[in-house]
Amino acid sequence: MALIYSFLKTILMLWFRPRVLGLSKLDLSKPSLITPNHVSLLDAVLLSFCLPKEATFVVNTEIAKRFAFFLRFRKHIAIDPLNPYSIRHMLRVLRNGQTLVIFPEGRITTTGGIMKIYSGVGYLALRTGVTVYPIIINGLERSIFSYLKGKLKLSWFPDVTMTVGTPFTIERDQNLSMREQKTTANDRILRILQEGLFESRMKQNVNLFDEVLEAARLNGAKMMIAKDLTSTIDYKTLLIGSYLLGNKLQPMLLGKPVVGVFLPNSVGHLVTLLSLFRIGTTPAILNFSLGIRSLLDCCETAHIDTILTSRVFIEKGKLEHIIAGLSPSMKIIYLEDLKASATAFDKVSALFSYLWKKKASATNNELILFTSGSESKPKGVVLTHTNLYANIQQVTSAIDITSRDKFFNALPMFHSFGLTVGTLVPVVKGIPVYLYPSPLHYKAISELVYDQNATILFGTSTFMAGYGRMAHPYNFYSLRYVFAGAEKLKDDVRKLWMEKFGVRIFEGYGATETAPILSLNTPLANKPGTVGRLMPGMSAKLEPVEGIDAGGELLVKGPNVMKGYMIHGKGFVPAEEWYYTGDLVTTDKDGFLSIQSRLKRFAKIGGEMVSLNLVEELAMQCFGHSGFAAITVNDPRKGERVLLFTTDESVQLSQLRAYLTEKQYSPLLIPGKMQVIKALPLLGSGKTDYVSLKQLAETGGK
Repeated sequence: MALIYSFLKTILMLWFRPRVLGLSKLDLSKPSLITPNHVSLLDAVLLSFCLPKEATFVVNTEIAKRFAFFLRFRKHIAIDPLNPYSIRHMLRVLRNGQTLVIFPEGRITTTGGIMKIYSGVGYLALRTGVTVYPIIINGLERSIFSYLKGKLKLSWFPDVTMTVGTPFTIERDQNLSMREQKTTANDRILRILQEGLFESRMKQNVNLFDEVLEAARLNGAKMMIAKDLTSTIDYKTLLIGSYLLGNKLQPMLLGKPVVGVFLPNSVGHLVTLLSLFRIGTTPAILNFSLGIRSLLDCCETAHIDTILTSRVFIEKGKLEHIIAGLSPSMKIIYLEDLKASATAFDKVSALFSYLWKKKASATNNELILFTSGSESKPKGVVLTHTNLYANIQQVTSAIDITSRDKFFNALPMFHSFGLTVGTLVPVVKGIPVYLYPSPLHYKAISELVYDQNATILFGTSTFMAGYGRMAHPYNFYSLRYVFAGAEKLKDDVRKLWMEKFGVRIFEGYGATETAPILSLNTPLANKPGTVGRLMPGMSAKLEPVEGIDAGGELLVKGPNVMKGYMIHGKGFVPAEEWYYTGDLVTTDKDGFLSIQSRLKRFAKIGGEMVSLNLVEELAMQCFGHSGFAAITVNDPRKGERVLLFTTDESVQLSQLRAYLTEKQYSPLLIPGKMQVIKALPLLGSGKTDYVSLKQLAETGGK
């Protein structure tokens, strides 16, 4: 029997050739707890072959029956699914100085990500105080022994790695009950496994064209990956188109390290970006909702003298005046002209490049987005492909998404949320995405989400409110996850979606400078009213702010934080180690962040700091809707005062004053004036345009 076992071990090790990374971190000379993620039926078998010392495996009775032959040669504890943890037996193993291997999820993943953690693992770590070794298994989820058939393209020969994470212990806290301690312990194990999953999948010196090439290999060249209003494209056509366009552009862009991209969400925009990634020209994505002067400022900031665009887009978007204003100082290249000039030789050359799977030769793998804000000149945010790839891996380490999902992305790609999460995540991870050109078409989008059976939707609170108002109650039946960011999610919007559609909105937070997601609520860790926990791989600290007692300015660092800024008149300025978000943040004991306000979104009245966001929230509570925006204006007596804009002609300042007095809020929160306007101005990202409101106030509403 031992001979048969040795033969099968040799076969399996030659078949899968698992690589064990970080093996030196394992010290099994003392009682230890090994906690791997669980991705396939072979996890325990292959792991047992790779450990440097014999360990006792905790296995499900069903798995034990399937692999009874192998388990005859390994110490194990078989547990009944109805009674998941035979704690007494496990404690005995650890107290005898042995190593115990237990899969914290208690089951093989059906999502490809980390699933919920059962309480027995945390209890064992608490009761014994032994060292816990997290191990991340990658690759076997794509094997024929996984439970992901139909969700991932499975392979007979996946690339298998087992990565040993940083060991840790869990100390007991006598101030908490055992239930609270177990909850805290399990939560820590979950976060460590998610961190480990991210770190094991992270790469350096990434080129996103090559990552899409790899995604096509893993998911199949014929997989339909992107769709827009007029076309559908599979990986093969996407890549051939990128080779073709890149080959046409390369001689035209010699000596031009940066080129402007002036396109809507579309398959053509995606092809354009990938073609530029391959040839090493940095795309600077321009916001087509800006005026001519702002666009010229963006071009000057990033040293752009050439812009790629589309005649159809210019015509349908009625943007001829923009092009007329840019043309005197910019070379305008139309994609339709390049397509028409492609010869048979060009097409054959692109086809051969695809067949040879020719990778990018670029070393300058960057992309530029522009910040919206109150600065007199726009800043260009320089993001490396590694920054963007890090955020892709951070998101997919925290959220379960598979090729069965369908993204619907109406957020423009000049918005980092729309670029990274709405476009690059699905294309790099093999998930179909529908690209829609404008987030403002509330009725059309709600119908398309229904028609396309989309499962994942992104937007701002403003856009979610619009979709919610216009949609039929059944339109969003297919949605699994809805994520909101870029501005605070209003309580009335959250309530509308839950009551009308039965859908939770998960709120997140980020910045262009963090590529963009910095924190996020997820199905495994959700606390409404907060913006969730930090993404895996990120660190944060709060810096005190004068005049503010609770919280502080949030500083973050991580692999998704930008390379630096392009500053008008100065050029490139490298980023510091810590990125100052400019947001006043508090954090709770569980690590959930709450955004109190932008530091710039404060009024200083009589020496006291007054949150403009809080003024807006109180007005919403008083009047029952969210059509309010607060700004500061100069006041000769108090220094500043609050001006509250509203779209509701029926509301009165006296009503708000009475409400705040009744609720015993500080009189400083009472606006000095309320002004009615037809509609709140919005930026292209969906955020309230406070700069325009400031200008409106300064001109007396003219």
